[in-house]
Amino acid sequence: MSTASVPYKSYSRSLTSTHAIPYGTSIPVLTTTKSYHCYHHYNSTRTSATGRTFRVVCCENKENAGGDSIGIVSYLQGKNYLITGATGFLAKAFIEKMLRTVPDVGKIFLLIKAKNKEAAIHRLKTEILELELFKCLEQMHGKSFKSFMMRKLVPVAGNVCEPNLGMDPYTANEIAKEVDVIINSAANTTLDERYDVALNTNTRGPSRLLGFAKKCKKLSLFLHVSTAYVNGERQGLIMEKPFHMGQTIAEESATSKTPPESIPVLDIIAEIELASDLKLSVHENVVAQKMIELGLQRAKIFGWQNTYVFTKAMGEMLLNSMRGDIPVVIIRPSVIESSIKEPLPGWIQGIKTADPLILSYGKGQLPGFLGDPKAVIDVVPLDMVVNASIAAIAKHGIAAKPELNVYHVGSSAVNPLSIHDLFKFSCNHFTCSPLMNSERTNIRINEMKFFNSMDNFASYISDEIAQRSGLMDTTITDSKLRGKLEIKRKKIVENFVHLAKIYEPYMFYRGRFDNHNTQKLMEGMSLEEMRDFGFNVGSINWEDYILNVHIPGSPYLNRVLGILAFVFIVPLEYCPEKTMKSVIRALSFSK
Repeated sequence: MSTASVPYKSYSRSLTSTHAIPYGTSIPVLTTTKSYHCYHHYNSTRTSATGRTFRVVCCENKENAGGDSIGIVSYLQGKNYLITGATGFLAKAFIEKMLRTVPDVGKIFLLIKAKNKEAAIHRLKTEILELELFKCLEQMHGKSFKSFMMRKLVPVAGNVCEPNLGMDPYTANEIAKEVDVIINSAANTTLDERYDVALNTNTRGPSRLLGFAKKCKKLSLFLHVSTAYVNGERQGLIMEKPFHMGQTIAEESATSKTPPESIPVLDIIAEIELASDLKLSVHENVVAQKMIELGLQRAKIFGWQNTYVFTKAMGEMLLNSMRGDIPVVIIRPSVIESSIKEPLPGWIQGIKTADPLILSYGKGQLPGFLGDPKAVIDVVPLDMVVNASIAAIAKHGIAAKPELNVYHVGSSAVNPLSIHDLFKFSCNHFTCSPLMNSERTNIRINEMKFFNSMDNFASYISDEIAQRSGLMDTTITDSKLRGKLEIKRKKIVENFVHLAKIYEPYMFYRGRFDNHNTQKLMEGMSLEEMRDFGFNVGSINWEDYILNVHIPGSPYLNRVLGILAFVFIVPLEYCPEKTMKSVIRALSFSK
């Protein structure tokens, strides 16, 4: 692999490394000698964290391309699409890619949560068309940009949580006559969401949408965006297999010595009724917290880490049981982070799963954390998820076979990024390009410390906060001041412990997501398709991506740091609920 693009050290880690594979599992990996910087149709200069300017050009390695052709562009042309979750991170990138590479697609109906069509149009204009993400398209079309976009994009007021998707009967009927492909990107991605809320969106939402799909006369494909972490507490090499109704991770983990009566039986209807009964039986003042607790409890009973992945898995089960003769594709991306190539490197919306840790570490607020440095964090750039989804749509839309196909879009099996390397690369970035504190002086950070137990981490962070707050200062004799500092310390420690609990399942994760189906999909692409719709995760140089693309690429850096500083430094009682929720929501697999 070429290492010229990595400014901080001599990069020698092979992409064929299989270190930290659980239990000695042998995993076939993709070998590559491909140089990294490969920004599709993007030719400009970027400045690295060290101030070095380098050229960014298209440099796709065509030797790794596969078969003749899927026929992606020809399939997409003229087709009409319905996209749910249209104002989300992934859907926006999907829309941009489609319109930029295949401008002669038909209509793209966007299901937008809004009270009426006017409100949906307003959200389309303010939350989609005005984004930096669409600047490339705007440059392509010039003055006709807005008219082009409004001609292609049809905002529809609706909600997957409501009967008939919240659409009025006339609109629903018209869409059912025209749509060729349905793309379900709607989800509630908060890891510890209320159980009833998560069930309604992540479990019942897909089934409602599939019910509508059966009314669509021209439909050739139903694509559902899930998450690789629906695999719950599975370990080792995890295959791309669909879930069947009632299937649980707990049952898979049972041994011959496990008493049959101790294996929990999953009944999705019963789970929905359980949440409904709880809502009716407790006071409204405590129902939210009780629902959160119930979701986490039920998830762990059946072998999932949290409410989000559990309810997404049940959504997959319903799709498989209800699909009938509709061709269904399930895309399971891992942790989606900023784009690596297009339409511009480093584009991201909001704060995603890894960012709160990276940014608070760079700010000097998180010198240590709970986790196994040898564990692998499965990260995938946004544009690769989009490209893999588009390729799958074309392949199975053309085949039109009444089957269900699953694709893992992740890096852990072919190009693993360890948690240690994630923070080492982040440390390199913040060392060369340090953030500043409130006194406008550079913040110096040390190598991240890792703790293998919650008790050890809580003790460490408690001592750190005590030192920073002044509690260790023996010259402070005012008992009231020391009392206030102690209260503040406890609140901050509570926040960090809560953060650690949310991340804990993923900081010790022992699974790797096999991507054999995704590799086969890529092998069927032509050279031109590989150039325009490539998603070779094995080609990613993680050090370069983190140092020169992901961290410096986010325009939200200062805003995120401000939120994190506020939550972890200001006592909890002064932290508005909305601000706290924005951080917790960031600790999710946002789409």
